[in-house]
Amino acid sequence: MNIETTLRDELAGRAGALVLPEDPWPAFEGREKRHRRTRRARVGVVAGALAVLAMLQFGAVPMPGWAPGIAIAATNGALLDSPLRGSLAGDTAWLEGMRGAVQDMPEETEFWRIPDRSAIRFLYAADVGDARLVLMYVPLRWGFLTDPQLVWYEGEAGAAPERMTQIANVDGTDQAATVAMAAADRPGYAVVVGPAGTTAAISNGFTYGADGRVHHNPPVTGPEGSGIAEVVLPPEPGSPGLTMTLTRDGRETPLDGGAGWAGPSPDFAGFEAVATAALGDRPFDRAAFGRWVQAQADTSGLALGEFTLDVRWTGTIENQEAALFTLRRPGEGVLAFAAHGGGNGFREDLRLLLPADGADRRPLGWRLRAEGADTPTDRVIVIGPAGATTVTVTAAGTSPVTLSLDATGFAETRIPPATPATMTAHAADGTDLGTTPIPLFTDTSSGILGDTPATRVVP
Repeated sequence: MNIETTLRDELAGRAGALVLPEDPWPAFEGREKRHRRTRRARVGVVAGALAVLAMLQFGAVPMPGWAPGIAIAATNGALLDSPLRGSLAGDTAWLEGMRGAVQDMPEETEFWRIPDRSAIRFLYAADVGDARLVLMYVPLRWGFLTDPQLVWYEGEAGAAPERMTQIANVDGTDQAATVAMAAADRPGYAVVVGPAGTTAAISNGFTYGADGRVHHNPPVTGPEGSGIAEVVLPPEPGSPGLTMTLTRDGRETPLDGGAGWAGPSPDFAGFEAVATAALGDRPFDRAAFGRWVQAQADTSGLALGEFTLDVRWTGTIENQEAALFTLRRPGEGVLAFAAHGGGNGFREDLRLLLPADGADRRPLGWRLRAEGADTPTDRVIVIGPAGATTVTVTAAGTSPVTLSLDATGFAETRIPPATPATMTAHAADGTDLGTTPIPLFTDTSSGILGDTPATRVVP
């Protein structure tokens, strides 16, 4: 259908009197992505119809009810065609009340509306412990654009529809939906909803093995083929370490197992005291470093008082204070972190799990991104262990390069971003002290440290 021809007769008399906005598409394509999802516009616009489309898109002219929408997210048939599951699946009166309670999703420059509430599809509804949860497929529309979402609502167990609150939304293309919330003073929950025919599982808790691998607690597995797993979480002192999976025909697929957590504010004074003791007489912003350590301990599931902090190096990167430090619990592997920044925030440069044996003899290195951007560069920072005077770096396809370390154990070299490389530290007499790979660029800021090869040394 030619949109220009179809709309001309209806709109031509009104278009001339309107002040048109600027071309909407560059602004649309450049906006911030919605939390936990990405929308992409793939829209071709006939030049003569652009003004009319702009008026419709931004509401200057009401959208005709018959006008088609331009989908920017495909649907997920396997999940959406699955039956409604959960303990509330048969409560039709509550579900119909919930259909009317679902809210539109306005944003700063966009107003995503629910054009047809009868198209809302319930995928899961249940009371899990002290919480009531519902997962829905919700059609959304902004002007000509349509973008359905998988939306979670939460309330207290037994809550009426009007007492439910939206807590998360993800793309309608996602193969499964997960939700988890823990608290310091009350039970929480974790739920996986996958397509019928899959088997879901949730594991809560893990250890950083001395062998340099993550060892997860045994999982709770939902009914075979149901696609559902539900766990009531005990009160947690920090965000739990959840692992969620779906299995079909013997093939296991990991899911995003992140969890929210509610509890008291971190003991910043305690972390600053630990950081001050570890820094010794090194010149460094004690409060800032304490917050770096606190942030990395929290995301790694380590509580204040149960780990040892060791500062391997401090210096300057991009004219900002920088540090390489390790955290370890007795009998476990060693967590290595590098960061640079200040009291208002820092950039995580390295996040790596090391085997306990020989961790202190290993050189450690990391690749730098462009400051203020995510663009990879060829700059590589190398830090030698105590007693090392040189480090030999061997990049794939090139001859080894030996770097002399300065008095702090620091050296810098250049390696193309996608090129694998290893480094070996040497004592003054030439003795090899330890060898470590230089991690490639990857998004390792979420998930359990060491759970994938990108954030550990061992295969």
